[in-house]
Amino acid sequence: LVKGPIVIEGKTKIVHDIAGDANHVLVVNKDRITAGDGARAHDLEGKAAISNATNAKVFSFLQEAGIKTSFVKLCNETSYVARKCHMIPLEWVTRRVATGSFLKRHVGVSEGYRFTPPKLETFYKDDENHDPQWSEEQVLESCMNIGGLAIGHTEYDIMARTTVTVFEILERAWAALDCALIDMKIEFGIDSETNEILVSDTIDSDSWRLWPSGDKRLMKDKQVYRNFDEVTQEGLSQVKRNFQWVAEKLDSFIPSPKCLVVILMGSPADVAHCEKIRDHLKKLGVPCELRVTSAHKGTEETLSIIARYEGMAVPIVFVAVAGRSNGLGPVTCANTAFPVINCPPLKAEDAARDIWSSLSLPSGMGCVTVLYPEAAAMSAASILALNDHVIWSKIRAKQLNLWISLKMADQQVCKTN
Repeated sequence: LVKGPIVIEGKTKIVHDIAGDANHVLVVNKDRITAGDGARAHDLEGKAAISNATNAKVFSFLQEAGIKTSFVKLCNETSYVARKCHMIPLEWVTRRVATGSFLKRHVGVSEGYRFTPPKLETFYKDDENHDPQWSEEQVLESCMNIGGLAIGHTEYDIMARTTVTVFEILERAWAALDCALIDMKIEFGIDSETNEILVSDTIDSDSWRLWPSGDKRLMKDKQVYRNFDEVTQEGLSQVKRNFQWVAEKLDSFIPSPKCLVVILMGSPADVAHCEKIRDHLKKLGVPCELRVTSAHKGTEETLSIIARYEGMAVPIVFVAVAGRSNGLGPVTCANTAFPVINCPPLKAEDAARDIWSSLSLPSGMGCVTVLYPEAAAMSAASILALNDHVIWSKIRAKQLNLWISLKMADQQVCKTN
């Protein structure tokens, strides 16, 4: 990798072209911390490496979830490679709790007011005018054209929905570490090659407010630096320790899965149906095991298999795959406290008759029934996502990407009419 000319230099980073590569850039972080549009600025040795590591971990987590970003890979301790983008001059801010500048702009709102759903705000990037807040109407009326892409209703909606999704995914991940994500900002760019809207720029401890245990007094973000009446070396050291704490905590964002979906099939003839369920679960990061057992022909063995999985002491969902008379799902449901999902491999000519053995259950039982492998996988993953932020994030990103694909399809149809 050969560093090319400077594309742009900001307060805390420099973006370089990469020689011989028109589609990527090198982003180099600085040992510099600023606040108030640069009115306050100090050198902070080691910040570049901490910011670089933080950014890489956050973007890697978002990409693992399924969010489209410009981040490609780390280059060295203080720089990373990203897709070359035409940056959209807007900051998108999502707030869960009212604090900071929001209180100054909305007199009468108490600090700690909780926004449900999250509050979305947009600011035009203009340091000389202190990044004024823009409404949706102002963004649209500005008629921005970035890299040949006009920013209209569709583009605005995609960025707005993506912003909230990114916040919710990171909020849930931080909550798993007993830390409250109070608010955060992100930016978007237009990929110079594909013209696709990507979450871009940098996400590090300059980008958010983090309160461990939801306690403002324990804040670990740049607000500590903003709050100093006088900046001392001791104060800067505290800020650096806070930023390092954040970077180290991010190592726990993607833990090893501690859950399992067990697919019980009544016959090896159903293996193709079960493998489809497993493939969908794999995309969502859900561990899965396949077993063959018949509740009719081998009841004791079925109960023994159920008991062995119950003893694993991890969250489990059973998926029962049995055609004709489905005894497997109901028997499993009657003998475990874990969720059970029926997904019978029904043939079209027999479906109207055979489905009732999955639907019509004795009292005191509650296994649900779905007809398609993807539905079984999504149902199981949604249950496990209650206690697993990684699975939840993948589901949330999947929903976002489906929504975006429909939005783009609608735009294309409108253009051809």
